This record gives sequence, C-alpha cells and structure tokens, in this order.
Amino acid sequence: MSEFYTVIIGILGILAISGLFVGVTNDAVNFLNSAIGSKVASMKVILAVASFGILIGVVTSSGMMEVARSGMFNPGLFTFHEVMMLYLGVMFANVILLDLYNSWGLPTSTTVSLIFCLLGSAIAVSIFKISNDPAQGVASIGQYINTSRAMGIVSAILLSVVIAFTCGTVIMYISRLIFSFRYTVPFRRYGSVWCGASLTAIIYFAIFKGLKSVLAGHAFVNWVDAHLILALLICWIICSLALLFIQRFKINILRITILSGTFALALAFAGNDLVNFIGVPVAGFDAFSIARHAGSTEILMEGLNENVPANFLILLAAGAVMILTLWTSKKAMHVSDTEISLSMQDDDAQQQYGSSLFSRTIVRAALNINAGIERVIPERVRTAISRRFEFEDVEHSGAPYDMIRATVNLTTSALLIAMATSLKLPLSTTYVSFMVAMGSSLADRAWGRESAVYRISGVMTVVAGWFVTALGGFLIAFIVGLALIYGGTPAFIIITILCGWMLIHSNFRKKDKESVVARQQAETDADIIASLRDEVCTTMESATRIYDRTLIAVFKENRKVLRDMVKESNDLFYRSREHKYTLLPTLKKLQGSDVNTAHYYVQVVDYLNEMTKALMHITRPAFEHIDNNHEGLSMEQTRDLMSINDDVESIYRRINFMLREGDFSEIETVLTMRDQLFESIADAIKSELTRINEARSNTKASMLYLTILNETKNMVLQSRNLLKSQQYFLKHRPGAKSWSK
Repeated sequence: MSEFYTVIIGILGILAISGLFVGVTNDAVNFLNSAIGSKVASMKVILAVASFGILIGVVTSSGMMEVARSGMFNPGLFTFHEVMMLYLGVMFANVILLDLYNSWGLPTSTTVSLIFCLLGSAIAVSIFKISNDPAQGVASIGQYINTSRAMGIVSAILLSVVIAFTCGTVIMYISRLIFSFRYTVPFRRYGSVWCGASLTAIIYFAIFKGLKSVLAGHAFVNWVDAHLILALLICWIICSLALLFIQRFKINILRITILSGTFALALAFAGNDLVNFIGVPVAGFDAFSIARHAGSTEILMEGLNENVPANFLILLAAGAVMILTLWTSKKAMHVSDTEISLSMQDDDAQQQYGSSLFSRTIVRAALNINAGIERVIPERVRTAISRRFEFEDVEHSGAPYDMIRATVNLTTSALLIAMATSLKLPLSTTYVSFMVAMGSSLADRAWGRESAVYRISGVMTVVAGWFVTALGGFLIAFIVGLALIYGGTPAFIIITILCGWMLIHSNFRKKDKESVVARQQAETDADIIASLRDEVCTTMESATRIYDRTLIAVFKENRKVLRDMVKESNDLFYRSREHKYTLLPTLKKLQGSDVNTAHYYVQVVDYLNEMTKALMHITRPAFEHIDNNHEGLSMEQTRDLMSINDDVESIYRRINFMLREGDFSEIETVLTMRDQLFESIADAIKSELTRINEARSNTKASMLYLTILNETKNMVLQSRNLLKSQQYFLKHRPGAKSWSK
C-alpha cells in the first residue's frame, strides 16, 4: 500500500476533527438558542446540560455511516483510488463551506452540506470513469449516482420552512393568549398542565429521534408505536402531576422544561448528525482497510455497501471534541446571535440586513390584511386580545424573549422533528429550529412596524443561504473532485495547502472581523462615554482629511482620488447613522444614571450624523462633475475655495484638538472663526453670482462651486454644534472631573 494513501487517511482524520469543530459551531444554534435567548440559566449551566446531552447522544449512537458509505453513490463501481479522491474532495468542500457560513453568522444544515458535497464529488469521479471508457456515455452516470436522496433533501427544505414557521406561529399565538406576558398568576393555576404537555413532546422527541437507534425493536417502543395517543396521554398526566408537585416548592418549572428541551435537542443532534462530521473520514478508513487487506488499490469498493457500526472509541473521541468545541467556540455564539437578533422582543431591530422590495411588499400586504381583519372583528374582542400581547418583562432578566416563548420554541421543534422521524419524513433539524423561532417571534408581535422589514429581509437571507448551501456545496465538491482525480499528486498538494491556510486563517487569526466587532461592542457596553468620545474624535479627523483631499482633487480633476473620497465619506456617514439606530438601547443604559447625559448624547449623535451627511453631499457632486468630464473650476473659483479650505482646516484643527484633549477653553475662539468663515462664504457666493450675471462662469462649474460652499457652511455649523454638545455631554457624565483638564 502506497504511503500516499496513508497521508490521505491522516488528512481525513485532521479534517474530521476540523469538521466536528465547524459542524458543532454551526449546529449549536439549534439546541442552545432557546436557553440562551430566555436566559433560563447561566451560560455554564446551559453548556453543561447541552454537553451531557451530546455525550449521551454520542455513546448511544449506532454509528451507522450508510449515508457517507453508499448513500449518494454506488461504491461497488469505484476503485479504492477513486473512492479516496471522492472522499477527500467531500471533506475539503464540506469544511470550507460550513466555515464560510459560520464566519457570516448564518445557520445552515450540515446534512445538506454533506449530501450535496457527496453528490458533487461523486459526479466528478463518475465523469472521470466515463471519460476513460469509450463504451459509456453521459447517460451512464445514473448507475453511479443516487440522486433520489438529494431530491429528498431539497423537498425537506421547502417542507421544513413552511410547516415549522406555521406551527411556531399558531402555537405561540395560542400560548400567549392563554398566559399573556404577565403570566405569573395564570401560570400558577395551570402552568403545570401546559409544561407537562411540553415535557411530553420533548420526551417523545428524545425517544424517537435521539435514542431511536438504541431502543429500536424494544418492546416498550413497539407498544408506544402501537398505542401512540394513549402513551402520550399517560405521559402528559404523569409529567403534569410531577411538575405540579415540584411547583409547590416554589421551583420554576419553566426552567426545568427549557433545560430538558435543550438536553433532548443536544442528544438528538449528537446521535443523528454525527455522520455529517465523521462519516466520510470513517468510511475512508474502512475503504483503506479493505484495500490493504486485499493488497490492491484497484479493487472495487463493494465492501462499503455493508453497514458497519463505527468504533465506540471513535464515537467517544468525537463526542469529546464536540463538547470541547461547544465550550470554546466564539463562532457558535456568533451564529446564535443571528437567530436571537431576528427573534428578540425588542423592536430596536438589527438593520444589517437592510430593506428589500420583497420585504416591503410583504409588510404592506400584512398591514392591509390586518386592517381588513380589524374591520370584521368587534372592537371589544380586539382590545381584549391586544391586552394579552402587551409586552412586560415580568422576569426582569433583560432577555431577548421570555421563558414562555423559549418553551414554545423547544416544544414545537421537538414535536415536529419527532413526528417527522416516526413518519419517515425528511425534515431538517436546523430549518425546523430556526423557522419555529421566527414564527413564534411573529406571533409574539416582536415584528413591529419599526423592524418588520428588516426581520423579513434577515429571514429571507438565511433561507436563501440554505439553498445556496446545496448549490455551493455541490459546485465546490465537483470542482475539487475534478481537480483531485485529474490533477493527481500536484493537485492534491496544492488543494491541501490552500484548504489548510483557509482554516488556519479563519479560526486562529486574532484580527477576525467578527472578533473586532465583538470587542468593540463589549467596550461600548462597558464605557459608552469613552467610546463616543473616541468615535467623535476619529470621525472629525477623518472628515478634515476627506474635505481637504476632495477640494485638492477637484482642483486637479483627479477622478481616482475623488472616487476614493466618495467611498470614505459614505462609510463615515453610514457608520454615524448606525449610532442613531442604536440610540434607544444606549439611552436605556445612560438614563439609568443621568437624564442630562442621555440628552446631550442624542445631540452629539445627531450633529455627528448631520456633519457627515454634509461632507457626503460635497464629495458626491464633486466626483460626478469630474467623472462626467465637465469643465473644471475657474482660477477665481479655485482661489476662493483654497482660501475657504484653509479657514476650514484651521477651525477643524482647533476642534479636533479640543475633542481629543477634552479641553474646551478655546470654544469661543472657534465661534469667532466660524462667523468669519461664514462671511467669507457669503462673499464668495456673491462673487459667483456676479460672475454668473456677467456670463463669466460655466453653469455646471457654478453649480458645483455653490454646492461646495453651502455644504461647507452646513458642515462647519454642525461641527461647531457638535463641539458644544460634546462639551456639555462630558460635563454631565458620571465622574466628570476625571476627564477634564
């Protein structure tokens, strides 16, 4: 046996560990989000419960690797070498694809990734075989590939999205009607019955999804299958009585239900999705063992059609890696943030997804439908229902949503997945968990008019990403598979180095963009005042540089520099605008200590936004003027603008110094300089009007010249107001004496 294949087995082993890391990072969102989103317990407790579920799921897993071994292709028609190239292409494509999704913070399905990577790589190797056999044509590819499994996965995406979203919406709406947000009193009366139903669904899910392979054929499971309704009713009664007894001791049974659901989802995840991470490497090792025993690399891999359980020690080691990843992966929390931000109760929605025509159309249609329904339903009924949905944080935890919704999310997800499993319907765990959370947040009226458009855009981004997973996984695996099977050893070395570099670059570099954003957010939460001061100073210094370079570029008609200045001014404006979108959460923190501080914070943010807007209105017309090849500014216009630029630079130099040092002793000097500048701008405008009347000025150049003068006046005016508000803001902040000089 060539050492080449031994190296491949080693690489597959390394990629298996990496696949576990990347896969757990992606799928942790499925079983952690309800507990994290409701703050049911500390993060350590939540991770401990999930870790226990993973451990039980791994050690009780049958370890059957049928999907990786023969689920998408017929191994009996491929040689050992071809199968090894096929598996290697799958692992390279699978790990890279999932890592990209984790970096983007989008949850996706590891099952879809595995299936379509297998399909793409298998087709690549099949093309290689057909091209080397004149007796076969393109039609022969059907005997190598099993496409029915892939079609089942595609149908599962559509089925999961529609069913999960609908069920999540309906069940959450009914639950909120029963309990409302002020659920404390009604929950004491019949909360045990409601939680008993939830716990029954979770237990049913754990048995038929998480432990189905262990309990298959057991007399108890057979009896439950034969008397399902009776079994569920008995379980409901027992759970309700047990929870009622526990509730008498002032124990919050919602916490028990949510943590039980977290355990069950983690159990099912480890027991059933393990093949997605280690199935291909284990199948590759089995193929290696078969070829080594036969003493030939040209042997056909008929032996892979036999379903052989994986080694228990391999499963245990995989479980250890999964648990370690769960506790250490920062990207897992980043993926969780996506779902939580889209489902949180606060109407200060994340707007990173922007607005789209589709989302705006959906919101308008929903508003029209709602208006029609309101005309039919009596006002008294509408008022009574609305009171049930009036938000109140009775838990006082500051969680994105309460424990009632977290229980609904877990219960509905568990029930849908368990029912689909018992009926042998192909539902995806990822898709069900995500869409149930979106449906429940919609029913809970978290999608207010202020945020609905952005939430819909976010959901559509994630759903579209699921379909891209299938296409992307297929194409990446197909290309990598072709390169490996045709390129031989050189292609193998190049692809291995490239993939290794990508994984190291993504997982170990400290300058990862998401980590920087997370650190900045943590600093903002820890010290809002210091963060704003730094932001104001940085923005003002950037504005000074952009304004100066823009005018010089206009004088020299330098289109490239102007294009860069447009981009930088746009970035500056959108960054300052983000502060306005995050005003309310920040004000809630500031107003807890000082109303005056919050008041001046609003002024600073508003003036900062207006100043950057004025700058943007200078750079854009300047670039468009030069980009359209219009005639440049005259000598008189250039001379006037150069003089004004010098005055602006002097004012901004003093403003920047005062902002950076916190010393506002020269603020009146800046006021005097500003008034002198405004007089100069007025004189320049009068001179230009004279030139226009005397037909000594080009129309386009005059329009640009006047635009620059007016926006310069606005920019300096807002900068002066910003300086004054910043002075008052720092004066009224807590611990003011420690900042001033």
